[in-house]
Amino acid sequence: MSTPEPKDLFTITEAHLDTGLRGFPVGTARTSKVDPVQGVSYCGYPIADLVDLSPEAVVYLLLHKQLPTDDELAAFTADLQGRMGLPESVKSSLSGLPRDGHPMEWLICGLTLMGMVSKTGDWLEDAKNLVARMPELVAAIFRVRNGWGEPLAPDPSKGLVENFVHMLGMPDATEADLARLTQVMRTFYILHMDHGGGNLSTFTGKAVASGHADIFASLAASMAALYGPLHGRANQDCLEFVRTIGTQDPDQIEQFVRDALASGNKIYGFGHAVLRAEDPRATIQYALGQSLIPDDPLFKTALALRERAVKVLSGIEKVSNPYPNVDAVSGTLLSAAGLTDSNYYTVLFGFARVSGIAAQIVDERTVARNGKGVPIYRPKFLAVDQPARRIGD
Repeated sequence: MSTPEPKDLFTITEAHLDTGLRGFPVGTARTSKVDPVQGVSYCGYPIADLVDLSPEAVVYLLLHKQLPTDDELAAFTADLQGRMGLPESVKSSLSGLPRDGHPMEWLICGLTLMGMVSKTGDWLEDAKNLVARMPELVAAIFRVRNGWGEPLAPDPSKGLVENFVHMLGMPDATEADLARLTQVMRTFYILHMDHGGGNLSTFTGKAVASGHADIFASLAASMAALYGPLHGRANQDCLEFVRTIGTQDPDQIEQFVRDALASGNKIYGFGHAVLRAEDPRATIQYALGQSLIPDDPLFKTALALRERAVKVLSGIEKVSNPYPNVDAVSGTLLSAAGLTDSNYYTVLFGFARVSGIAAQIVDERTVARNGKGVPIYRPKFLAVDQPARRIGD
């Protein structure tokens, strides 16, 4: 049952309570917009127009609300490169974390540690420092957890994504492997940077920052929200779903979908709370897969699923959006590019999303209300009437 939409900004009924604030406007987002048909845009630019730019150019756009000139981009890229370098105390602390902790728990710890030793108290400065150091933090988590060796230092001549791939130091990877991974990650990074202001991880980060916690603590809270299986783990679940199908035959895939629905199971990677068409981010990733890995068995399964799942879901009256979303094929691309352990996929999602969340926090703290900032979030919860009680009753 869908949550009723408020008729206007002031109409609240009992039916709207305990529905996760769905449909309620509580603020503004200057970085991105999600249109039900056109999908996500960043600062007015459709995502398809941005995906071939450098990641640094898109980060600049989110922070400054305009695309950089060539000179501005060169200066901004050099600025981020100059901020690279994870504090040694953070790197040494990672080696002491429990190996049975989830990679997302490591990321949350890493962000908290970064805040302990490197926050400046300036929202924009801390946001840029965080974005610049995320590649090294995420790469270090991969290396330490997998026993690939000590964390590698960044190359100051490389960009954000290129440095991440460099610092992974993937064992036995060829130059062709690294080039493919870089291309996949550049696309993945840009597509996942931002998605409106009300998703759980973004709202959580902004809510924590509204209490004037620093941006590192706020992003750690965002990543805790992203960690949940109903939010950031969708790309991981989608890959496991594609792996379970076990065939590239379209007719068999269609029957698999029908059987899954008849058993009450989910069809992962299809549908969206806002979109009513194929997610443009999915369209971009399907095209990338057809260019880079057209013969990969899992990708061929995902491609056939794109057609047959839509066919089946379109015939179900209560399904408002039968189309693929961003998660439908992203895990398949990451796996084909060499990152086969899906437990890390939410960390990669977080690696990208911190740029958009940080930009929104900077806006709420330094731009909103003529620079006064959004006040501390304090939604009202109505007390449920209970009979009066006394101790001993």
